Amino acid sequence: MKKMALYAVVAATTFSSVLATTAPAMAQYYDRRPPGYGYRDQPPPPRRHHHNDGAVIAGGLAAGVIGGLIGGAIANGNSGPRYIDPPPPPPPRCWFEDRQVQNAYDGGYHMESIRVCR
Repeated sequence: MKKMALYAVVAATTFSSVLATTAPAMAQYYDRRPPGYGYRDQPPPPRRHHHNDGAVIAGGLAAGVIGGLIGGAIANGNSGPRYIDPPPPPPPRCWFEDRQVQNAYDGGYHMESIRVCR
């Protein structure tokens, strides 16, 4: 049950981080400028080419591996041997029986309910 709850938290965190990276949509442009242009209809700045895309991918993979190791360690918990107490013995079965008991005052016998256990 503990592992199921942990997996649910990890899945919720993963999916929420994926959904949180989306940008909000705009319904209209209030200043009537087309997207991508600067102030007073200036052309957009030239695109710069980034050549470190491999480093970004490697960083993401490293973060995923480290996160997986940490998550697995948390989910696994204590993997060493565990001592489990043996179950307690079952309680004795007891009942009452009517038996003849000798009377201490006059030497006669009378009936008493006596508790009998096995």
